[in-house]
Amino acid sequence: MRYKHINNLLGWLVFLLALGTYLLTLEPTASFWDCGEFTASAHHLLVPHPPGAPTFLLLGRLASLLSFGHVTYIPILINGVSALASAFTVLFLFWIITMLGRKLLQLQVIDNQGFVKDPDFGQTALIQAAGAVGALAFTFSDSFWFNAVEAEVYAMSTLFTAFVVWAMLKWDRRADEADSDKWLILIAYAVGLSIGVHLLNLLAIPALGFVYYFRRAKKPSTRGGLLTLGLSCAVVLAILVGVIPGLPTLAGAFEVYVVNNFGLPFNSGLLCFLVLFVGLIGWGFRYSFRRGSHVLNTAMLCFVFVLIGYSSYLIVPIRSSYNPTIDENKPGDVLSFVSYLKREQYGNRPLLYGPHLFAQPIDQQEGAPHYIRQGNRYVVSDHRQELVYPEQDNMLLPRIYGGPAGATPDLVREYQKWVGIQEGGKPTMAQNLGFLLNYQILHMYGRYFLWNFVGRESDVQQASALWPTATQHGLPQSLADNKARNNFFALPLLLGLAGLFFQIRYDKRNALVVSMLFVLTGLAIVFYLNQPPVEPRERDYTFAGSTFAFAIWIGLGVIGLAEMLRAVVKAERVRVALVTMLGLVVPTVMATQGWDDHDRSGRYASVDWAKNMLNSVAPNAILITEADNDTFPLWYAQEVEGVRRDVRVAVVSYLNTDWYLNQMKRRSYASQPLPLSIKSAQYQQGTNDYLPYVPNAEVKEVNLKEFIQLVDQNSPLLQVSYGDGGPAMLSFPTTKFYLPVDTAAVQRLGIVPAERRAHLASRMQWDVGKGALEKKSLAILDLLATNNWQRPVYFSSSLHQEEYRGLEPYLQMEGLAYRVLPCRTPEPKSQAAIEVGYVAKDITYDSLMRKFTYRNLNNPHVYYDETQRRTLAEYRDKFARLATAYLASGEKAKAKEVLDKCLTVMPDAALPYDYYSANLVAPLVQVGEQARAAEIMDTLTSRTEQNLAYYRTHDAAIFEREVTANLITLRNLYQAAADTGNQAQVARLGQLAEQYFPRQ
Repeated sequence: MRYKHINNLLGWLVFLLALGTYLLTLEPTASFWDCGEFTASAHHLLVPHPPGAPTFLLLGRLASLLSFGHVTYIPILINGVSALASAFTVLFLFWIITMLGRKLLQLQVIDNQGFVKDPDFGQTALIQAAGAVGALAFTFSDSFWFNAVEAEVYAMSTLFTAFVVWAMLKWDRRADEADSDKWLILIAYAVGLSIGVHLLNLLAIPALGFVYYFRRAKKPSTRGGLLTLGLSCAVVLAILVGVIPGLPTLAGAFEVYVVNNFGLPFNSGLLCFLVLFVGLIGWGFRYSFRRGSHVLNTAMLCFVFVLIGYSSYLIVPIRSSYNPTIDENKPGDVLSFVSYLKREQYGNRPLLYGPHLFAQPIDQQEGAPHYIRQGNRYVVSDHRQELVYPEQDNMLLPRIYGGPAGATPDLVREYQKWVGIQEGGKPTMAQNLGFLLNYQILHMYGRYFLWNFVGRESDVQQASALWPTATQHGLPQSLADNKARNNFFALPLLLGLAGLFFQIRYDKRNALVVSMLFVLTGLAIVFYLNQPPVEPRERDYTFAGSTFAFAIWIGLGVIGLAEMLRAVVKAERVRVALVTMLGLVVPTVMATQGWDDHDRSGRYASVDWAKNMLNSVAPNAILITEADNDTFPLWYAQEVEGVRRDVRVAVVSYLNTDWYLNQMKRRSYASQPLPLSIKSAQYQQGTNDYLPYVPNAEVKEVNLKEFIQLVDQNSPLLQVSYGDGGPAMLSFPTTKFYLPVDTAAVQRLGIVPAERRAHLASRMQWDVGKGALEKKSLAILDLLATNNWQRPVYFSSSLHQEEYRGLEPYLQMEGLAYRVLPCRTPEPKSQAAIEVGYVAKDITYDSLMRKFTYRNLNNPHVYYDETQRRTLAEYRDKFARLATAYLASGEKAKAKEVLDKCLTVMPDAALPYDYYSANLVAPLVQVGEQARAAEIMDTLTSRTEQNLAYYRTHDAAIFEREVTANLITLRNLYQAAADTGNQAQVARLGQLAEQYFPRQ
């Protein structure tokens, strides 16, 4: 069999092995984070958060059509797109390694007939072994495997990187053929398509540029290499700045100019721009033909095919113009589309020059205008405000910066964990570079790199690499039993380093190419992201391209190992067989160590959580949620599976934007528009973005309905001005608000449980606090004032408590949500008993015991990562609170039933006890379950003591969240021991508390 056939056959076998792995470990539904949003958006071709991923969504839509109406198949199919993309990535990686390996062994020798000689049997086996080991090592690498089994863009983005590198190497082999440049045009098209997935693929272009340079240059030189690097980076910038936002920005400028100056209809300027632009492209082709310039003609073709691939983005404004249910930023016209592409809602991070953390703005200036359509022309509704800082507060490479919020105490404390900055002082360049090195490079990149090729301590956020010398001596049980504790014994790292050094020695040019790919998809991203010291989750998925490049060296390391053994093992076939077996140890160890924590095949928790949240609320409810994990699974449940479409999910952070508030005023499926009375003009961007607190001694309290009317009228009574002649803005004069309640009307609605009729208040009173009222808070107050209790209004129980703005006394717990009712919760008998919301026992019982589903939460073979465990802990809290409420009303049997259900659906063996589990102890004792109470108390106490002892000696500052969680557990255990009269435990826990949390 010829080498080509063997190479193809083995490549496809590796592809099938990777695909089988990913399909077996695939999550059968939508994961947490962005996956719910992407699955919903792909299924209905909606508009997700900027800058969108239209290529991914179009392919996901095609996959979802194969469900043939079975909605539960849809997430499997869309997740399967990532699995398939990942398997193809592995296939192309295999072929990349075999092409580079063949070159490394200098096997491209021309025989007398002018044909390339095939390698002999031993050489073929060695090259194929290298390809298999490197490709399989990447298959089972931590970050890439994580991306491969969920509906996210990073798997497909890595596929485009693999494809363009493979295609460039194919061009390299055929560069002397007449039609070889078709490969360059194919690469350009792939680059254009990849823009519709993620921008990471653009970083491969400099590596491709060096392949081109080394193939075309007769005598490569340092000067030529630097020129190639500069031109390649210029191409990246041209696409990143000139094509992606640049062309739409220019089209937008044409649109505004033509419409406003010539009185033509909307979109006339856009059409003029398109005609002019197509004409310029046509002129460019004609010029290249007239000059006979092959290079210019090829460059023009590449440019056009980048645009053809990029045209997938047209789906964004097209779909947005139809007002879909998910339409983030409303990019329905060219001007809003530009803002969408530029991700303007996320702000900018200074990269090369800008203000430091403690810089104080001295002024603000108007930036780019924000246009809206009014009548038959465009008018400026607002300008982006840009803060101006004194020159002495700007510095080069501002790694320690604060952004618009400035140096908050929490942010300062986080920076101080990594560098010794003094509050209020300007960071030195050494401190800037220290933060860049210690946190951004070593912690947020180096740590992730080692996770993939050395080992990982656990799935706890901030977890370090696990070195071969690590032992379990002194390790807490929670970490020792953590399924994400993987030790690869540094074998992938060592084999990769062997491949790197071997390639540098024998093939310096391609070593430079792979090194460029490795650095630009790793350290260059670190520099560009300029990550702050606070992240909601680990970001290792960002660097999949860098681990891809290192996997090439892992494969080449097999060839290097064979060369090192040449002097010891003379027989070629024996040597090849030996290094093949040794090399395959690497992916085997990675697969066996990583399988249990990458297997999501039985995990349904995120979507069950979403359905349970939706089923917690009454019909036609308004449910106010946080973002990401609090919202995206709900979108999935409603959009894909059609669950509770009568419920209007309102994301509190999005309520700060005019486009989202306008969407909330439209019908969505069975959900009617939000009852808001303030006119859209008062919610416009730049208007009432926040209302400052300006106290007025004459105003003791304010009627909420009257306040909302004054805001709607832009009343001078609320207006204040800052500075000489500064623009007037609305404020609020007191923190005390009240809302009159028509109790008779409320009783007729039947929304107050019988047990709470005595709590019904004719006047709601609360304190909103002195913090400025952002637009989101204003919208919620508008909702409460206008709704008149016609529609149920709920807060998600996982919402940050600050979003309640003092409404806690009027919240009622119903399942996983808190309903706003004009019933004031009685004051608790003790401070220890303070909890948010009155427990509506019958409603919550119906939810927890009958409506909710808890698929596989009792299955110890299903892996739940830290995010899942932290979210699912809310169930135990609700079970404990419901049982306590039943005991308070003397219903011991009901309380026992609730506790039994909790311990049955969420046993410790499947979901280890959390800090809420301590709240189960006292109710268990009261229902006569002393043995189970003691087991929880003893288990949690032992684990908490182990954890605190461990983190005390292992970067307690970095693991502050874990330390805090364990201190909360300790507090809850102490309270449980005190409530049950367990004096021995009180003494023991008191000693632990004094040891780890001493009184000041």
